[in-house]
Amino acid sequence: MISQRSDYTFKYNRSLGRHGWLRLTPAYSVKLVGEIIDTLPDARNILDPFSGTATTGVVAAERGHKSTLFDINPFLVWFGNIKLANVSRDDIAALRDALRQAVLSATDSQAAPEWFPPLKNIERWWSRETLTILAQLRSSLVKIIDEPKNAGFLALLWIAFARVAIEHSAAAFNHVSVSFHADPVSHSKQEILLAFESYAEAFIASAITPLPEKGVVHLHDSSSPFPEELPFGAVVTSPPYPNRISYIRELRPYMFWLGFLGEAREAGELDWQAIGGTWGVATSRLTTWSPAHECAMPSLEAIVEKIKSAGEKNSELLALYVKKYFYDMDKHIRSIQSMLKPSAEVHYIIGNSTFYDVPVATPDLYEESLLAHGFKNVSSRVIRKRNSKKELFEYCTSATYGWTKRTYHQTAPEHPREQPYEPQYEQLRLLESEAKYLGKQRPTSRYP
Repeated sequence: MISQRSDYTFKYNRSLGRHGWLRLTPAYSVKLVGEIIDTLPDARNILDPFSGTATTGVVAAERGHKSTLFDINPFLVWFGNIKLANVSRDDIAALRDALRQAVLSATDSQAAPEWFPPLKNIERWWSRETLTILAQLRSSLVKIIDEPKNAGFLALLWIAFARVAIEHSAAAFNHVSVSFHADPVSHSKQEILLAFESYAEAFIASAITPLPEKGVVHLHDSSSPFPEELPFGAVVTSPPYPNRISYIRELRPYMFWLGFLGEAREAGELDWQAIGGTWGVATSRLTTWSPAHECAMPSLEAIVEKIKSAGEKNSELLALYVKKYFYDMDKHIRSIQSMLKPSAEVHYIIGNSTFYDVPVATPDLYEESLLAHGFKNVSSRVIRKRNSKKELFEYCTSATYGWTKRTYHQTAPEHPREQPYEPQYEQLRLLESEAKYLGKQRPTSRYP
């Protein structure tokens, strides 16, 4: 039986130094990433095109491997680069001095705040009293260390501020997205400032241990061609899942408080650019979306038609959502080829989904695209049972770019088994995968 394996989720990361600075529910497990990286034949330079909270980059750096990461969200690019940065003893002293000054300034502040983040229904998140204290602390941080984007290594204090803000909100993380307690609790200034000091000191302490290698996060849409980089020997990543969960929804409070969003519409604009985005304007724009290229996933159209024919109110909209998600992922897989060395391994941690009881076999569709774009040894294995519908699982879909010799196992398990991650390219599974693709109509023309 496949278990939920909380050690393969963000929950495993919470007490692990840099990995636990900020919570993001879709973040994947340090343990899982480490197990994958430890099996790579070439881990000298690792690529993660969907950086998120930079888990891949930090795990790679901890193991002495270089990494390059990309994300479409400027807040995550900023956050990831802070997590990947090393600080000197002088930096540590400066951080502690700035922390002391900021706390003293906020303690003495009695002025009414001039600014609150323009987050819709903000008093659903924080009581007016708590908002006032957070705004005073923010004003003190700006005075002492500048805005987050300009704070350099002192931005570590802004991460502590973000952690305090979310921990003292009415947000409840008992769902795959964000829900709220009925009434926000009012917190005293002493309580909030003590929590800020505690988080800041804990983050500083975890940043003292240097990372043995470098990693960097760049701003980029991974469904479009990549900038020129050195060829990579491996990809370890977890793209958004096709499940209509908005990743920006959970990030909005951080992004508004820290100046990465200026108005509500910007959140929807960013979600529309992201693969699988569904927030705000992203939903309305789906109704006018149409593909501008072919998609190398022969099974997709039948799935889309079944969802469209479900006869529910949003059947057509969700059918378009699924179609756009996989067209974007197919563009990504096509684009990534130019970044890879021959025989580079790729590992995608992904989840399947259902819409109106229509199963969307994400691993199968990824496999079709990988095979069409020159990858071999394509296979998928179950990682864990997800904490939602009984038919939903998390998988690792793996492949090798170009031809490489391997010794194959002669048999494959009849049922997926839970086990420590060891890539196994079973001959039977490989042949089934390639036969499944080759037995369907290959796209008749190449992309422009």
